[in-house]
Amino acid sequence: MPTTASDRTAAWSTQDHRVSAPDADVLAAGVIPWRRAGKGIEVLVIHRPRYDDWSWPKGKLDPGETLPECAVREVHEEVGLAVRLGIPLAVTAYTVSGRKRKGPLSKEVWYWAADATGLEARPDGDEVDQARWVTPAHAAELLTNETDLEPLEALTAAADRGRLRTTALVVLRHAKAKPRSSWSRAEQERPLAATGRRQALSVASLVQVWAPERLVSSPWRRCVETLAPTVKATRLPLKTKSAFTETTAREKPKKTRRVFRDLLGRRRHQVVCTHRPVLPVLLDQIHDAAAHPARPILRALPDTDPYLRPGAVIVLHQASDGAIVAVEVYDPWDD
Repeated sequence: MPTTASDRTAAWSTQDHRVSAPDADVLAAGVIPWRRAGKGIEVLVIHRPRYDDWSWPKGKLDPGETLPECAVREVHEEVGLAVRLGIPLAVTAYTVSGRKRKGPLSKEVWYWAADATGLEARPDGDEVDQARWVTPAHAAELLTNETDLEPLEALTAAADRGRLRTTALVVLRHAKAKPRSSWSRAEQERPLAATGRRQALSVASLVQVWAPERLVSSPWRRCVETLAPTVKATRLPLKTKSAFTETTAREKPKKTRRVFRDLLGRRRHQVVCTHRPVLPVLLDQIHDAAAHPARPILRALPDTDPYLRPGAVIVLHQASDGAIVAVEVYDPWDD
């Protein structure tokens, strides 16, 4: 059966592109690994013996997998690189032959950049028999399929702007909690529902593609429980901040904005888990922090309540000067 995720949130925007709602018969994801080389960069191209072509590490989604998770898994399986995803680059679209049904199938491949400086590529010897570090210009000559040029052009444009090396701040809405109507004790102690606990596992799998270095959360139980699987998987301590509770956002929104602004100023790979009523305050701060030329970059941000579904994320990519250069939105839960 074709692999699709059209019923799940997946969107991103950069200075030049906005992509949303994957809606192809077949979905795949890939990575352009890059590294510093002298005054420029090199990218990693691969040779696939099955097709006798030069391309990028990529592959189809596994069941229940998100696009970013697929990209990280494929580059590790094909060339042995354990990468942290960087900025989104492009989505290529074309048709392929269907094996189980007559007629062509539509296919999309979603691409990201990934800094692979210091990592050694090892082709798996099956799907990939060669891997070469080359300049972007040489890669453009080697690539067999014209559609593979689009993500390369996006990567080189980001490099020219000094916007290729970034850090990711992930804003997470806590997973599904027990209903307020059925909870009679203190609101801050309301826990996750059984569905929410399963969502938290999906969250942990997704956020690890950005390899967070710091985990921040509202101290309320449902947020802490949402990040518990991520804490276990990453072995990172969990820092709780009252500024991200519903009460503080309602009574002291300036404090919530200030603390979130401080997180943006850290320019580290980090995750912050909060509540739906807090999201408008954070979104206002994001818009205020973005300079006018950056407004197109924010087009993927949600603008209507509830902003994010339980367990969904907003990913903000920041350049070395703190500018937001890309935005991604994902809902990893697939029940």
